[in-house]
Amino acid sequence: MDMSQIELKLISEIKLNSIQAKTFLLVTCYGKMNIPQIAEKLNISKDLALETAKDLMNLGAFIDISETEFEAMHPRFTAVNMYRRLCERENIEFKRNKIVDSIGVLLERPYEDARTK
Repeated sequence: MDMSQIELKLISEIKLNSIQAKTFLLVTCYGKMNIPQIAEKLNISKDLALETAKDLMNLGAFIDISETEFEAMHPRFTAVNMYRRLCERENIEFKRNKIVDSIGVLLERPYEDARTK
């Protein structure tokens, strides 16, 4: 599964919007970033980048290093956390989702590579 397929799975399985999925993948695969970096890499406004990063923080995907700098949590935990919160929001029984599990596994290597440079 390539990154565009992972992005589509984040949208379909965890119900992220496109910008949230792109932001999540960007920070997960390249390491902590500040808002101007996110905005520039995704060609979006700084306001949208900040709003999206804060949304991802509320969804359990990011932690804030400062008011404008964000880091992704480990993808194996993050994918499941975001899915669990989706289930809570939509009052769906939380159970194992193999697609969500595979997202975490597939992102583990790029996540670790970005943090051991």
